[in-house]
Amino acid sequence: MKIAVAQLNPTVGALGENTDQILRVIAEYRHKADIVVFPEMTLTGYPPQDLLLETRFIAELDDKIRHIAAESKGIPVILGTVRQENGKLRNTAAVIAEGKVIAWRDKTLLPTYDVFDEARYFQPAGRIEPVSLNVAGKLRSIGIEICEDLWDQDYSTKVTSELVDKGADLIINISASPFSVNRLDDRIELVGQKVAALGRPFLYCNLIGAQDELVFDGGSFFIDRDGQLSGAAPQFKSGVFLFDAKTTQPLPAPGLPEEEQIFRALSLGVSDYFRKTGHGKAVLGLSGGIDSALVAVIASDALGKENVLGITMPSIYSSGHSIEDSKKLAENLGIEFEMIPIRKINEEMLTALAPVFRSTKAGLAEENLQARIRGGLLMAVANKRNALLLNTGNKTETALGYCTLYGDMCGALGVISDLNKLQVYAVARWYNRQHGADIIPQNTLTKPPSAELKPDQVDPFDYNLIAPLVDEIVTGNKHLTELVKQGYDQTIVAEILRKIRLNEYKRRQAAPGIRISRKAFGVGRCYPIVNGFGESQ
Repeated sequence: MKIAVAQLNPTVGALGENTDQILRVIAEYRHKADIVVFPEMTLTGYPPQDLLLETRFIAELDDKIRHIAAESKGIPVILGTVRQENGKLRNTAAVIAEGKVIAWRDKTLLPTYDVFDEARYFQPAGRIEPVSLNVAGKLRSIGIEICEDLWDQDYSTKVTSELVDKGADLIINISASPFSVNRLDDRIELVGQKVAALGRPFLYCNLIGAQDELVFDGGSFFIDRDGQLSGAAPQFKSGVFLFDAKTTQPLPAPGLPEEEQIFRALSLGVSDYFRKTGHGKAVLGLSGGIDSALVAVIASDALGKENVLGITMPSIYSSGHSIEDSKKLAENLGIEFEMIPIRKINEEMLTALAPVFRSTKAGLAEENLQARIRGGLLMAVANKRNALLLNTGNKTETALGYCTLYGDMCGALGVISDLNKLQVYAVARWYNRQHGADIIPQNTLTKPPSAELKPDQVDPFDYNLIAPLVDEIVTGNKHLTELVKQGYDQTIVAEILRKIRLNEYKRRQAAPGIRISRKAFGVGRCYPIVNGFGESQ
């Protein structure tokens, strides 16, 4: 049985465009494959969120499903979509044969954690059973499940086992599984466990592309009944991949180095955000530091160097190497480069504020004014060029509030907002190694990081200590007692916990950021701004 795995990149809500993609695949593989399999919610895009509450959207969706079915004669199709039954919505797989939908197989396990909120919209499957489908002239019993149905460790219902108990001789899981570092390894390991326990071959078909904060990395694969990986589609590449279920030649385990995974995910996140929102050009501030340098190389990769403008904005405190490193980076990348000094603007604003600031000591307000001048200038240039401003803040700084609202926090998209400071350096060094040259200048990689908002300023953190600690708190959800037992200093932990709690109001106003970890700031982490819990501890 030759299976065409359509690892596609749909756009949420673009029903016409998504339908055209689906029909092109069916037309091309009608005589090349025995069955075509599409990922979860390929027709709607994932996640459609409150689009599902619009009656017009559901009505048009029904029309598209009928149209696809009518155009699918000659090959069976399994298509991830949404259906409405008796006023209830279901996340479903349409099983199509001979020009009509012959069966629906609905999602049973509806995740409601992290970035998922499916119980808000869907009803779970009312039954779990395989579907009989004539494939290549043979009637086959196929167990179809959808994404979370595989991840049943914390559920009483075991969908895969139940499908096998009811006679399924092949399991097909259609997924929209978001990327996080090394997530593909988890998927392959879990499917391998299922195959070892149940003795059935297993096809895993995953979505690709980016939607707002989420990136879907593809990486579809097939494991035969002997537990051998015998079919694998690449990560971060859309297309249709032909798997032959008769092939017994094992493949090496797929997967990329962590730094490459992160870079490709962020590049895909940027390119899709721009393409799907109808933008082509990006603006970013270049400080000469590591964060803006990494964002610049990602943007160049995602959008093309001709579509990226880097602007350096020196103030009275900016070092000469900041300007030189910014210019050198722009030259190495071949992106457009501009310099807008802000010293005079800053002086004029301080003069205007003098009557209000009188009898006060210079401090944070004066320092942040520089960041806000830069943010305003960058937004103006982006507006003028019909471009999007990229935010360059990292996860460690965002967690601790080491960023200025309406200043360096400006932007339409946070490119590295889910990378801790150490990951930023690691990916930057990987990028230079891949290119065999110091595209990111060595001085940017080796000099102490600084916001340069006052004389001789350097970042007030030991990132080798603080970056992992922040991740333990945010990703591991660990608190004072646990962290002290791990060896962290109690005073430092208490201060970091306090900073993370107090700066929720900033993060609530931050640009959406591309998710690459198991727990990112944004839709998957819901903490109150007004939060007295830390005070009571």
